[in-house]
Amino acid sequence: MQVVSISSLKGGVGKTSVTTGLASAALAAGIPTLVVDLDPHADASTALGVAADGKAEVARMLKSPRRTPLSDNVVSSSWVRRAASLEGRGQRKLDVAFGGSLSSVYDRPDLGRRDLKRLSTVLEGLDGYELVLIDCPPSLNGLTRMAWGASNRVLLVAEPGLFSVAGTERTMRAIQLFRQESATKLAPAGIIANRVRPSSTEHAYRLEEMKQMFGPLLLTPSIPELANWQQIQGAAHAVHHWPGDAARTTAALYDELLDAVMKQNREFRSRSAR
Repeated sequence: MQVVSISSLKGGVGKTSVTTGLASAALAAGIPTLVVDLDPHADASTALGVAADGKAEVARMLKSPRRTPLSDNVVSSSWVRRAASLEGRGQRKLDVAFGGSLSSVYDRPDLGRRDLKRLSTVLEGLDGYELVLIDCPPSLNGLTRMAWGASNRVLLVAEPGLFSVAGTERTMRAIQLFRQESATKLAPAGIIANRVRPSSTEHAYRLEEMKQMFGPLLLTPSIPELANWQQIQGAAHAVHHWPGDAARTTAALYDELLDAVMKQNREFRSRSAR
């Protein structure tokens, strides 16, 4: 099982959009996937069309992982029903450990080692999924470090702008330090350039700068700015189910990115088995 944290230490770069884009691609590919919404704003839960149905939000699972098991509290995304009706296919699995403001109690810079293991405990013995995507808050406080500790990989999201590129470099250093201190098997899954405007000279310059700085960690393709992305998320639709050429093009790009992430996992497992 691949556990990937979707992270950025700078807000507003479309981290949740990337999480839901990859979830949409996984659903289309038939990959059993769980999305853990660790951001107290819970935007991923909204975009995935989650209805609580009496289940516990992720903060309650973190508080009492033994008494509030994840397997009893995940909810299915409404995208699954829509996929079945549009594609005539059953047996698709996209579940959500939905977020909420209560998780902010753990988003502190002074969280102890025991607390940092809470999400790992929640995910222990998890079965039935090939991919777990963790949507992290845009900070290096307790929730993000909790997610990194439970993950195999960290996927970074950046816009091709000065402050975002600098923030990505700082995040890379933070991952390296965290790896040395707490999670020796953690590694970057790559960097996704998001909300790229092909007509922008500044974006072209920053993309080239990112290639020079990060080399093969900068994944291709990049994701262009999609004018109606907010409309897609507000309607709680998967981008793969939204009409129009722009949405279809974006969906195909997320298919390629998901293939790259899953390929990395296969290569990592192959090296680990030697």
